[in-house]
Amino acid sequence: MTRAIYGFTTWTIAVDAGPDAEAITHAIQCAACGEQSLVFEEIGSAQLWALRHSGLNPAHRGYREIITRPWRALPT
Repeated sequence: MTRAIYGFTTWTIAVDAGPDAEAITHAIQCAACGEQSLVFEEIGSAQLWALRHSGLNPAHRGYREIITRPWRALPT
């Protein structure tokens, strides 16, 4: 006869703030043409790209931010 022991654990998910966590990154994409900035760790560089893109393309006024934020699942 085979026996099994089961253990149940409650899990949670949270932003990974550990020392080995990936950096949070930002990019901005033009809603009019789909062109996108490079990926930056600071939002200011992505915003600067959007302002330059608007200057070169006056009809391009809508943008979306693309954020990559690491998360980690952990037992509680």
